[in-house]
Amino acid sequence: MATEKINLTAPEEPVGINTAAEDTETTTQEILSVTDNTEVDADLEENAEDQIESISDNIATLGQEELIALFAEELATKPIQRLRPVVEAIKIAFYKRHRATIEAERKAFVEAGGQESEFTPSENDYEERFKQLLSDYRTARDKYIAEQEANKEANLRTKLQIIEELKELIGSDETLNTTFQRFRELQQRWKDTGLVPQQNVKDLWETYNLYVENFYNFIKINKELRDLDLKKNYEAKLSLCEQAEELTLDSQIVETFRKLQKLHDEWREIGPVATEYKESLWERFKEASSRINKRHQEHFENLKAEQMKNLALKEELCQKAEALATRPMVARKEWDSASEELLEIQKVWKTIGFAPKRDNNRIYERFRAACDKFFELKREFYAGQKSEMEHNLAVKQELCAAAEALSLSEEWKEATDELIALQARWKQAGPVARRHSDAIWKRFRAACDKFFERKAAHFASQDSQHEDNLKLKQALLAEMKEADIKAGGFEAIKEFQRRWSQIGFVPIKHKDALQKEYKSIVDAMFATLRSSERDRSMSRFRERVSSMKGGAQLRSERERLFNKVRQLEQDIALLENNIGFFSKSKNAEVLIADVREKIERTKRDMAELIEKINLIDEEEARNN
Repeated sequence: MATEKINLTAPEEPVGINTAAEDTETTTQEILSVTDNTEVDADLEENAEDQIESISDNIATLGQEELIALFAEELATKPIQRLRPVVEAIKIAFYKRHRATIEAERKAFVEAGGQESEFTPSENDYEERFKQLLSDYRTARDKYIAEQEANKEANLRTKLQIIEELKELIGSDETLNTTFQRFRELQQRWKDTGLVPQQNVKDLWETYNLYVENFYNFIKINKELRDLDLKKNYEAKLSLCEQAEELTLDSQIVETFRKLQKLHDEWREIGPVATEYKESLWERFKEASSRINKRHQEHFENLKAEQMKNLALKEELCQKAEALATRPMVARKEWDSASEELLEIQKVWKTIGFAPKRDNNRIYERFRAACDKFFELKREFYAGQKSEMEHNLAVKQELCAAAEALSLSEEWKEATDELIALQARWKQAGPVARRHSDAIWKRFRAACDKFFERKAAHFASQDSQHEDNLKLKQALLAEMKEADIKAGGFEAIKEFQRRWSQIGFVPIKHKDALQKEYKSIVDAMFATLRSSERDRSMSRFRERVSSMKGGAQLRSERERLFNKVRQLEQDIALLENNIGFFSKSKNAEVLIADVREKIERTKRDMAELIEKINLIDEEEARNN
């Protein structure tokens, strides 16, 4: 059925005879002001990343058979339009397990003496069952899409028929009540009819609104009925304004945007209001819509920026993994060290979120290829290590004999240097077979320990100075406990630290306890200073909260503080993940100590923010 394509520029909607000029509403202009007045097939493109994150921890623990069972269950119980992200996650996990199974079989075959070129994977019906489920899923999804398109075409035909009936209604000879009732029925049918193809939406709405306007021009609605209809429309649109304004306070940005689209659909379905209310109502509704649209746009811009940041981090990890795969290594120690580095890189990879959708699979395949290449080269290296291990065992047996000969020496300096040299040669000798490793190491260590224990006993008489140092440090600790740190401030703490460092060593048996007590006292000093500053800060904040006018300011301040708390929680999680990454780095102890200090400092900041939120809650309770 053909329809006329009407080119309108801000058309008005007449509401009665002789008053069309003053009681109209710019319905088409309102419709075109909405960013996208049709609902997208969101069911087919749900937020895939959120869904994958919610099930990834569970999927990561499942084997092939369990993944197939989960796939079958999801296919049988969930709507087909919501399954795509889940299916993709299951598929990635399944083929990862499948490749791991084949690789394990290949490794076992080669280790048993077989030629790798002759290896054939064992028969496994898991993959055939999985492919059948994939086929069933694609068939069902294609059917669903076809049904949706067919429904849209049917809805288009229905709406075109409604327009034809509306055209026939104009100029009808029926009574006023009958004609108006038929008009309302056509409006309700139009509203109840679902989505149409996107390419037809604009022309269809323009044509429909033209004939609605023409109906109001030709139908003789009496003044009382017209005023009643305008009042009802005013109340309905006023309610939509209030709902839109309430949505601006909702923190669920994506869901809020979807709800706004539904409100715009309802706005279009409502008829005109009196001229004096038309512009003010529309401006109020448009203002709330603009705020929500801006938040929605900012949300996705921030999400895109975060994904680009994740992509940059993952590209850096790919470069590190590729560098490891190309690093020349000739010793088992080098390979073991590189393996630990790669495992730490993989741990860091897991803590990084998704990259942009167009790059996510590509960057993952690049990273996996680098890891696969590294471990393949490592397997090749270890395949030729057996004879080298036998040579290393003979070298280490010679080193054990030399260390045992030195263990009874009383030439302390010369013997110490020779043992240190033997230990250096031991480290360079390379690994031995696992069945000999523990025994040969215990033999060598026993010889070294015997010498150094004898040496320690010999020099025990030289510890009198350490006892004097112990008394000096104990006296300094007593002085620190009695000090008024609030008066001296940070400079007083620094002076105590300087004096402590100038005192020499103490007996080893007192070292840890003494250092622990010193650290505890210094920490308490810093805590006292921080507590004083924190009390002043909380007092200033309490005064500021008391001066806030109205619940809106309090809620805005609370939301700002709450968002900071959530950000600090994320910072703490990232710092804790990074501790493992730093553990194998040079100067690891210094780096880890610095990270732990940052974590404690962040936790203190978060506790202060939570206390401020509680103050706001108390203030709101008093106001109510």
